[in-house]
Amino acid sequence: MKNNRLHRRSFLRQMLYGPAALFSLDAFAAKRSEAAPVEPNDKIKVTNIETFVLKNSWVFVKISTDAGITGWGEMLKDDAKACAAGALEVGDYLIGKDPRPVVHHWQAIHRGAFYRGGPIKTAISSGIDQALWDITGKCYGVPVYKLLGGPTREKAFVYGTPSKETGVKAMKVGPGTTRKAFKYTEGQNYVEEVAERFAALKKRYPGVDIGIDFHGAVQPTTATLLIKALEPHHPWFFEEVVQALNVDVMAELAKKTHIPLATGERIFTKWGFREILEKKAAMILQPDVNYAGGITELRLIAGMAEAYYAPLAPHNPNGPCSLAASLQVAACIPNFMVQERGDREHELLAEPLPPVKDGYRPIPKGPGLGITIDENKLMNEVGEPRPYLAQFDSDDGSVVDW
Repeated sequence: MKNNRLHRRSFLRQMLYGPAALFSLDAFAAKRSEAAPVEPNDKIKVTNIETFVLKNSWVFVKISTDAGITGWGEMLKDDAKACAAGALEVGDYLIGKDPRPVVHHWQAIHRGAFYRGGPIKTAISSGIDQALWDITGKCYGVPVYKLLGGPTREKAFVYGTPSKETGVKAMKVGPGTTRKAFKYTEGQNYVEEVAERFAALKKRYPGVDIGIDFHGAVQPTTATLLIKALEPHHPWFFEEVVQALNVDVMAELAKKTHIPLATGERIFTKWGFREILEKKAAMILQPDVNYAGGITELRLIAGMAEAYYAPLAPHNPNGPCSLAASLQVAACIPNFMVQERGDREHELLAEPLPPVKDGYRPIPKGPGLGITIDENKLMNEVGEPRPYLAQFDSDDGSVVDW
């Protein structure tokens, strides 16, 4: 019986991954009820970890196994080279191990470091976590959300660029003016300009929900003025009204407005979001799957948020793994709200994601993350990341947030 199983496993690998493959993964998915490429009791181990830094600063990690199954993930795009190098160091622990105990590996990678957490280390864990879930789903022939108790929904509401073609009817903008809010306390002219421009935008897009992202670049004194000036125009939410770590001030601002506050793109792990929830600093959580700890952590953060009746609106300024992993989370949690830039198509995929229709993106149903990276396309984009950029006040040359 064991030999028959091994022969079948070898046959499946040849069909799925060998040069003579007759079926694509998508085509084979329909036959998944007959057999999976790796059965639950079969042994599999990690053989290699590779990282790729793209010219737009996206960072990818690829994990290979002796079963011919590979997994992909993404990491934080800031400090791209540091993230890429750090992920390779995890190979000392991960290579030779079964990739499927994903939560066990997350704990080992996180707690194996004496200096834990921080944006770079958590980004490394995030990318590796996505890749391990991708492998695990492919091993069992199911999308990740099915391994996490889903589906809770068949499609995800998205925001991005309003369009009749896609039906997208939600978007996010910055506080639009002729310049950013550089000053510690902006004057009346600046505040009125922000409000007038937002009012004009609402008229231009009737029926579209529009959130405003302060991007943590506005000082609390100015944020207080802008919130009150914008309230009459009913923004969908206020995002990062002050610097992300300024939780106490954010909580105070939340008390002063009926518009929901959102934050999370620069908060990492369950421990960071615990403070946000406990202090009621935001009603909408926006964890980034490339930064907050991967799929494993987003699932836990969602559970914490549900206890506070708070929804998740995952942050996503990145590429196809980031979007696909976020959609897997959306499909297995009850308190999903909306996916950022979920209307975006990516040129790095071998096959495009199902298109957005009526403002919703169908959840990918293929195994793992549900996508296939075109490695030739990806390698064409590998290069030096964008240079580190500082921002300065155009009036006096002082350093400002951006």
